[in-house]
Amino acid sequence: MLRTHHCGELRAAHIGQKVNLCGWVSKVRDKGFVLWIDLRDRYGITQLVLNEEVSDEASLKTARSLGREFVLSVQGEVIERESKNDKIPSGEVEIRVEAIEILNASKLPPFTIENDTDGGEDLRMQYRYLDIRRDSVKEKLILRHKVAQLVRNYLSNEAFIEVETPVLIKSTPEGARDFVVPSRLNENEWYALPQSPQTFKQLLMVGGMDKYFQIVKCFRDEDLRADRQPEFTQIDCEMSFVEREDILAIFEGMAKYILKEAKGLDMPAFDRMTYADAMNLYGSDKPDTRFGMSFNYITEEAQGKGFGIFDSAESVIAINVKDGNSYTRKEIDKLTDFVKSQQVGAKGLIYCRCNEDGSFKSSVDKFYDQVALGQWASVCGAEANDIIFVLSGDKATTQSQMSELRLHIGEQRGLRNPDEYKALWVLDFPLLEYDIDSQRYHAMHHPFTAPLEQDLDKMESAPGEVRANAYDMVINGVEVGGGSIRIFDKDLQSKMFSLLGLSEEDAQAQFGFLMQAFEYGAPPHGGIALGFDRLCSLIGGTSSIRDYIAFPKNNSGRDVMIDAPAPLNADQLKDLNIG
Repeated sequence: MLRTHHCGELRAAHIGQKVNLCGWVSKVRDKGFVLWIDLRDRYGITQLVLNEEVSDEASLKTARSLGREFVLSVQGEVIERESKNDKIPSGEVEIRVEAIEILNASKLPPFTIENDTDGGEDLRMQYRYLDIRRDSVKEKLILRHKVAQLVRNYLSNEAFIEVETPVLIKSTPEGARDFVVPSRLNENEWYALPQSPQTFKQLLMVGGMDKYFQIVKCFRDEDLRADRQPEFTQIDCEMSFVEREDILAIFEGMAKYILKEAKGLDMPAFDRMTYADAMNLYGSDKPDTRFGMSFNYITEEAQGKGFGIFDSAESVIAINVKDGNSYTRKEIDKLTDFVKSQQVGAKGLIYCRCNEDGSFKSSVDKFYDQVALGQWASVCGAEANDIIFVLSGDKATTQSQMSELRLHIGEQRGLRNPDEYKALWVLDFPLLEYDIDSQRYHAMHHPFTAPLEQDLDKMESAPGEVRANAYDMVINGVEVGGGSIRIFDKDLQSKMFSLLGLSEEDAQAQFGFLMQAFEYGAPPHGGIALGFDRLCSLIGGTSSIRDYIAFPKNNSGRDVMIDAPAPLNADQLKDLNIG
């Protein structure tokens, strides 16, 4: 080994020892007669010192030639540091350098390798290998490793077996767009990269593997945002001979275990909420329940007063902001601009102030007297010094718009504390959703999700009313994962394919292998997939999963460091019979 210790290891107990260190130059301070170097590696920083009175001329010359990020090998003695630094673990000691060697020089980095760097995101992604040297990035990758170990420990102790599934598979019509890979050996035929190992984990259940998991790469060719990547990692799990409650218990236990070990949190039992209640109360199937401001429906109270916008609306929805009467007119105007933005799409925002003297002041005073506004306040549970915000329109759209406003206000008022954790299960999703453009049903989750047993009789008569035996884990308004009890009966699976508009021929071509497997003793089974990158970002307290991926793509799906995707040359295309 080139080093006897790492740079974060040395303490007062090492004083007097001869050591070898290796690392990168973080900082050099030359006072003429004495020179200090901060040497950094993955583990920390150790200060090196050279003195003109005791250091040899060659070492001093080498030290004075150093630049930032030079790679060094250093030999010397651990001594007590005169000016101690209590901000770093090794701050009580320094190394009196006896020999110094430049292992590799470095160009001047395009940004400072510090937590408060001067590099923008694009520049840091272009030089991601430098960005990783920063503590703020390094610690996130270490956290990712720790969470992966915790997942493996927990599931292994629960008798789960880690099994790898194929990466080159068959394209399927449901879900997001596939990334496809041409086969050179099979002309004009293509593999797809898996959006999920869904069918394979079900086949493992047919194979009797009983409890399966995998921390697995998945790929989806879809439009991106901060919490999406074209390639991402999920904790993929499946169990046989189980009911919904068995799965919820195992994976609620896993989430609690990870949060305890990684964050020191003792989480209470997760709340439960139906999809219908989540949409009605919060306008979202992943509600942030760390704060209130649930929806109030004042349609009956608001209509019939001559205000055309409300009178023509399917729903009039209000939220009450506690102590929100402190909002200035300028601040309300900014909220109005927010709801009218392209992101939200509302046409305007109505407010009603609840004054300390019991009176009300609204932007629609012309149409609503004090009695009518008092009815709004009564429905919303509003008190003196609160403010009510109101949106209207068709129900689904208005719910979505009000959800955005609620989250925005929650962020503004410091109600979405990243150090506070609130978890719940959202249950009983619709099995199907109808797409007007294609004039057919699509699976809300995927086509292998089982309907609730009590809704089976609606499969043909009222498919849009059928609820799925599905569940999502939601923490702090983030969908951490989702799953379902699966269909394991061939006839029911065929009926599901039919509802999705797949002919028998198409179903056979796409999923014949799974249907065939169901004829050989498929057990009842169900599972869940949790977004590993999202889980790490949630534990780390940041919103973007890119922070927890070593080499992420940007919002255009590009790796700006290696410049990918990139064209293939003519010979490669010829080998693939393309172009």
